[in-house]
Amino acid sequence: MDPFLWTVIATVGMSLTAWVGVFGLFLSESLLDRLLLALVALAAGSLVGGAFLHLLPEAIAETGAEDTLPVFIFLIAGFCTFYVLEGFLNWHHHHETTHERKAVSYLVLVSDAIHNFIDGLVIAAAFLSGIPLGLVTTLAIGLHEVPQEIGDFGVLVYGGFERKRALVLNFLTQATVILGGVVGHLLGGRFLNYPVVLLPFAAGNFVYIASSDLIPEIKAETEPMRSLLYFLVFLVGIVLMLGVRLLRETLA
Repeated sequence: MDPFLWTVIATVGMSLTAWVGVFGLFLSESLLDRLLLALVALAAGSLVGGAFLHLLPEAIAETGAEDTLPVFIFLIAGFCTFYVLEGFLNWHHHHETTHERKAVSYLVLVSDAIHNFIDGLVIAAAFLSGIPLGLVTTLAIGLHEVPQEIGDFGVLVYGGFERKRALVLNFLTQATVILGGVVGHLLGGRFLNYPVVLLPFAAGNFVYIASSDLIPEIKAETEPMRSLLYFLVFLVGIVLMLGVRLLRETLA
C-alpha cells in the first residue's frame, strides 16, 4: 500500500482517540464534578511527562547533545508565547459580559492542535521511511494520546464547556493530526529537519499550561487526603508517559 494511504489511515485512526472522553456523557453530573479535578491532575501529569520525557529528548537527540541551547531557547519561546496568549484571553474575557469559561480551556485547544499537527508530521515521515516504522511510530504516539485526551476532556469541562461540546472540540483539535500527516507527506518529511523548533516549542506550551493553570487548580484543594489523591493522579500521568517512552524504545 502507498505510504500516503498508510499515513491517512493512521492519522484518521489517531484522530478518533479524542472520543475516548465519551465515557463522560454517561456519568451523572455529580459524579463527573467529583472526577473533574482528578482529570485535571491527570492532564497536568501527562503534559509534564509528554514535554520532558518525549518532546525534549527527541529534540535533543535530533540536534545533538553538544548543542542543546537552541532547544531550550525554543522551549522558552513556547512557554512565553502561551504566557502572552493567556494574558490576551484573560483581557478579552474581562471585557465580556460573561465569564463562564476559563482561559486555560482555550489554551489546551490551541496547544493540542499544535501538538497533534506535529504528530501528523512525525507519522508521515515514519511511513516514508518504511511501513513497519510508520506502524510502530503510530502505536507509540497513540498510546500517549489516550491518557492525554482523557485529561484534556476533563480540563475543557472544568473550564466551562458543556460535555458534548467539549468532546467535539477535542476531536477537532485532534483532527489536525490528519492535516499534519498530509502536509508531512507532501513535503517528503523535509519539515522534520526543524525539530529544534517544533518539538521544544510544543513542550513549552505543555509546561506553561501544566505549571501555570492546571497544577494551581489542584493545589487549591485544602482537604489533605484529596490533595494527596490529586498528587498521586498527577504522578500517574507522568508514569504513563514514562511507560509509553520505555515501550517505544523497546519496539524501536
